[in-house]
Amino acid sequence: MTAYSILDLVPVREGGTLVEAFGAATALAKSAEDVGCKRYWVAEHHAMEGIAGGATSVVLAHVGNATSTIRIGSGGIMLPNHTPFQIAEQFGTLDALFPGRVDLGLGRAPGAGPELQRALRKDLHRAAEMFPQDVVELMAHMDGTSEISPTPGLGARPEFWMLGSSMFGASLAAQLGIPYAFASHFAPDHLDAALELYRRNFEPSEVCEKPHVMAAMNLFCADSEEEAETLATSQMQAFVALRTGRPSKLKPPVKNYRDQLPAPAQAMLAHIGQASAIGTPEQCSDAVQKFVERTEADEIIFAGPTFDPQARIDSLRKAMDQLS
Repeated sequence: MTAYSILDLVPVREGGTLVEAFGAATALAKSAEDVGCKRYWVAEHHAMEGIAGGATSVVLAHVGNATSTIRIGSGGIMLPNHTPFQIAEQFGTLDALFPGRVDLGLGRAPGAGPELQRALRKDLHRAAEMFPQDVVELMAHMDGTSEISPTPGLGARPEFWMLGSSMFGASLAAQLGIPYAFASHFAPDHLDAALELYRRNFEPSEVCEKPHVMAAMNLFCADSEEEAETLATSQMQAFVALRTGRPSKLKPPVKNYRDQLPAPAQAMLAHIGQASAIGTPEQCSDAVQKFVERTEADEIIFAGPTFDPQARIDSLRKAMDQLS
């Protein structure tokens, strides 16, 4: 049976505040728990005024205290931005606070220009090259096989995940024998090839006996297709702004937004939006089921920020009522 989860960027909307963003995060997580979602993940981004998940482990502690059963985790921690020891301490703390509920999804992309590299005091491109070794080192800190034992961290047992949108992450996840999550909600190009590589090369481990796949989709569900399409335009505007080098806070929805764009921007949105379910509950359920059939994914994680936080909760409830 397919499991469903939530990926949250903790968006800060235009005219809104960080306080509102964190309140919306807990409301979304609690609603996801209520409708039977398995996980609530936060993605790490930095120096982006419209995304409040930069201190990912702190946000997860906030959400963990507001929920009781849903798994909480990173989707993901960009390990080149950190030392493995720091992440062992942070997620060791989370594992002690919320035992049996913590996921540690790891990504390689530094995603940073020279200004952020200076702010983090890191050569992020060099750190990205060390990513496989750093993942192994992080695991060693927790299982007690490293030369130094973090407290908290030693003995912690978060569920490790490898995140990716290319063949690299798929190959590393297979080699380490851990679950693999593909970022198909914004980078669908290598989805099928990466999943095939992961499954073909998977080496069973103590934590994962067989390949386990999660794939990401955008979800915007409403009573009408037109309403759902309008809800999705806040994310569309964010994608366009990011691709044109002008990221901003999440903007209000705009009716018929696609039609107002030049052809190249429309094509870009159509391309990156391939893994999407936008429409009525029946249409969304059909799109999700077809995507599951295509990918044979064990889990689907839904992205899809909305300008009105309640609209995302309503969207999730409508979709889950149809999928369950």
